[in-house]
Amino acid sequence: MTVAVNPAAPHHLPAFIAGPGETDVFMIVMAVVLVIAVMAIGLLFLRLHTLPERIAHKGHKLQFEIVAVLGLLALFTHIHAFWVAGLLLALIDIPNFGWPLRRIAGSLEKIAGVPPGKGADDEPDRIVPDHAPDEGATEVPKIV
Repeated sequence: MTVAVNPAAPHHLPAFIAGPGETDVFMIVMAVVLVIAVMAIGLLFLRLHTLPERIAHKGHKLQFEIVAVLGLLALFTHIHAFWVAGLLLALIDIPNFGWPLRRIAGSLEKIAGVPPGKGADDEPDRIVPDHAPDEGATEVPKIV
């Protein structure tokens, strides 16, 4: 049985038009290309979205956790200001205030006669009275 071409159809059909009962190869190729394109654009979006976090991690920034939380907030809320704030925070260096404070603490330990690094031991505060309390007097204990 031969398939007759409709008289209204042109005599020469393009190659991408499949005949009745044939596999539409062009549609299958386009479906594969569409799936690959969606995956590639999604991967590019997620790579761009994690840019501030990767910058902060690479630079060993103190504010890495804050940048990561801002990135997650931007991802789940679609508020781009969080992403911009995370990017700006990842690009700047927050000064390390711990170093001068440690120097001050070390100097105070030296003045107090405490061995270096032993000023913040985990022993609980002891209540030591200044002198023996008088009978009937209420004394406020001194914390050492």
